[in-house]
Amino acid sequence: MARKLFELCGTDAERRFSPYCWRSRMALAHKGLDAEVVPWRFTQNDALAFANSKTVPVLVDGDQVVPDSWDIAEHLDRAYPDRPALFRGTPASLRFIASWADRALHAGIAKLIVSDIPALLGEDERAYFLQSREKRFGMPLAQVTADREARLPEFRASLQPLRAVLMQQAFMGGDEPDYADYIIFGAFMWARVVSPIQLLEGSDPIHAWRERMLDLYDGLARGVPAMAA
Repeated sequence: MARKLFELCGTDAERRFSPYCWRSRMALAHKGLDAEVVPWRFTQNDALAFANSKTVPVLVDGDQVVPDSWDIAEHLDRAYPDRPALFRGTPASLRFIASWADRALHAGIAKLIVSDIPALLGEDERAYFLQSREKRFGMPLAQVTADREARLPEFRASLQPLRAVLMQQAFMGGDEPDYADYIIFGAFMWARVVSPIQLLEGSDPIHAWRERMLDLYDGLARGVPAMAA
């Protein structure tokens, strides 16, 4: 069965940095499913017209077209029930984690890394990104990330609930990862790929978890070009 996953990148097609695309990339690997990666860039809206979407990820799985990372995960569990489950129990049990990541974790990371992203984009994409994100933040991106090293302790402290869980178990899913891990990992991969800033201290249990995530599936994530270690 032909599968394609449309993923966000910049000038370097191998440097895939969308946190939502990473959720889907890891979900496919969890299921043991291959997919052709189709690079997509911010201004290529026409390329997604077939999916009635303006954002990625978009999964093409045979004759099915599935936009949105959450919907992709549900599709994979529904279409491939004989393979390891992404959702243990009901998907509703992970909606809080997705909501926290979307609204709190991503927001905290964005304020530390967003000014690093334009350098990775082509001319048209860079202009779009600067205009749209500076409108969103209400200020130049350099101002958004100003004094970011000084703000790192506050960001790290905000991760204490996550840290408390990972001090007790190897993954959010327990002994093995599940979709909760991929939701959170996507945010850290976003930062790792686009920014040199070290979000986590080496002694942090979250750092140890991130290292385990990077090693999953024969180092799938570790092999992607990154700005940070």
